[in-house]
Amino acid sequence: MFSCVKPYEDQNYSALKRACLRRKVLFEDPNFPATDDSLYYKGTPGPTVRWKRPKDICEDPRLFVDGISSHDLHQGQVGNCWFVAACSSLASRESLWQKVIPDWKEQEWDPEKPSAYAGIFHFHFWRFGEWVDVVIDDRLPTVNNQLIYCHSNSRSEFWCALVEKAYAKLAGCYQALDGGNTADALVDFTGGVSEPIDLTEGGFANDEAKRNQLFERVLKVHSRGGLISASIKAVTAADMEARLACGLVKGHAYAITDVRKVRLGHGLLAFFKSEKLDMIRLRNPWGEREWNGPWSDTSEEWQKVSKSEREKMGVTVQDDGEFWMTFEDVCRYFTDIIKCRVINTSYLSIHKTWEEARLRGAWTRHEDPRKNRSGGCINHKDTFFQNPQYIFDVKKPEDEVLICIQQRPKQSTRRDGKGENLAIGFDIYKVEENREYRMHGLQHRAASSIYINSRSVFLRTDQPEGRYVIIPTTFEPGHTGEFLLRVFTDVPSNCRELRLDEPPRSCWSSLCGYPQQVTQVHILGATGLKDSSTGANSYVIIKCEGDKVRSAVQKGTSTPEYNVKGIFYRKKPGQPITVQIWNHRVLKDEFLGQVHLKADPDDLQALHTLHLQDRSSRQPSDLPGTVAIWLFAAVSWLEVLAS
Repeated sequence: MFSCVKPYEDQNYSALKRACLRRKVLFEDPNFPATDDSLYYKGTPGPTVRWKRPKDICEDPRLFVDGISSHDLHQGQVGNCWFVAACSSLASRESLWQKVIPDWKEQEWDPEKPSAYAGIFHFHFWRFGEWVDVVIDDRLPTVNNQLIYCHSNSRSEFWCALVEKAYAKLAGCYQALDGGNTADALVDFTGGVSEPIDLTEGGFANDEAKRNQLFERVLKVHSRGGLISASIKAVTAADMEARLACGLVKGHAYAITDVRKVRLGHGLLAFFKSEKLDMIRLRNPWGEREWNGPWSDTSEEWQKVSKSEREKMGVTVQDDGEFWMTFEDVCRYFTDIIKCRVINTSYLSIHKTWEEARLRGAWTRHEDPRKNRSGGCINHKDTFFQNPQYIFDVKKPEDEVLICIQQRPKQSTRRDGKGENLAIGFDIYKVEENREYRMHGLQHRAASSIYINSRSVFLRTDQPEGRYVIIPTTFEPGHTGEFLLRVFTDVPSNCRELRLDEPPRSCWSSLCGYPQQVTQVHILGATGLKDSSTGANSYVIIKCEGDKVRSAVQKGTSTPEYNVKGIFYRKKPGQPITVQIWNHRVLKDEFLGQVHLKADPDDLQALHTLHLQDRSSRQPSDLPGTVAIWLFAAVSWLEVLAS
């Protein structure tokens, strides 16, 4: 994955470092200069900021002092606790931070070879579908010889300040990091997918069953290398970073650094006792101010846990910003959790693998409705279906589907001002099993995301087997921008963009004919089928001019609900559409009956209940059972195909 890292702004780290060493100069980054433009995109500077190299701040600078730890980080003067919380999470995952900080041994200061130091560093971030290599010089903003932004416990340690500078370069300037989103930073560190969870809206504090399910999902993400954070919403400006009586801080992002089931009791009794407590360890990016409720550092609850268990959990009695809480209290006092799954697509892994489809798209404006791709959300029914459309298949009886759209990140610079996100979201529709062309009318909406002006929008949904169309949109029509769509399923989904509105015409159309009519057939279900002692294992087939759609088998029932749709572009509207029902057997499937449909556009009756008949071509006889069919035929592709 990291073999194809792209140099950011075409700056090649190795070439730049070699050039500096050859000329015996320290690197100065022309793309992110040591000026106020790299600090602010608006407003006037406060105290006089001096840019200094680490060797001018301390005598013995290091990338790491005694390794890397979530305890290293402290938030500076910019309101970027969200970024520091993400860094705290990153520091707890060696496999992840070594990807963000590549070749860290080569980048480390070597006191024995001062001539090998060129004042240049590079870091990897995942941005808009690809890994980029960001090069920076080592000049850092200070006031009174103190780093004013993210800094370490040790005055000699600089990894977090340098990572922050590289991230600020991506964002346009340091001020652009003020009030950002932890979910974005977690994705940028991992290439994963962030799922925000609203604890208040979900009612997890008062619903034990839901809370237990959520804890298992959080534990799974943590155990599989994911990153997690938690926060308390600040409703007003006065709430921002206000400290509550319990010691927690509003509007503040906390890194979740451990998730575990803690065994209660002492000695052998604890081993054989099944009582365990769901617990979470969190860290305040300020490096101080901790939770003071149950299970806080000095609380008496810890007497319920053996000394060996406490040592295993790393419990300390220091105001270092790190503390434990029960998951029930986390759900009661915090309002939001962000889980960042590190998506595993390796077939060699023992954990669940995902199949990822990644497609780039854009909302573009055009006067021709057929070429316009910025139709706005479903509130704008006249233009909604002008948006980009993507089709995918769920190929299992039911599958968990993860869907994320991300708009291209916008920089905040003094020249262009603050980069504002569009309000974006998406809807998912269950469509005909054989659909290959764009939707022009509403069908069953299987799921929908929220609409929000954040960089990414995520949805996790369980869907039955079938074909689906995703329509990503801006909230208002006419807004333009690029986006990245990521779809994760258990088996390949064959996700692709629908570009055509109708079957294309070719030089063969005049000879072979061109469709004159489009018909949608929706088989709802059947009743009274020929039964066995255990019921029929039936399925339905829709046939039209050589095209065929087949449903899944409905087991053990004489009243199956098929809920399967097909769409047919018909060159010979006079030929009927055939619907057959079969009973699935081990050796040979059994024919249960069929019906023929004329599908006349002038027929105003949409719902038909028809008796099954045999396959006699002369005088067909009725067979046991009826089938319910919703039928819609039109001579224009753009007429509404309502389910």
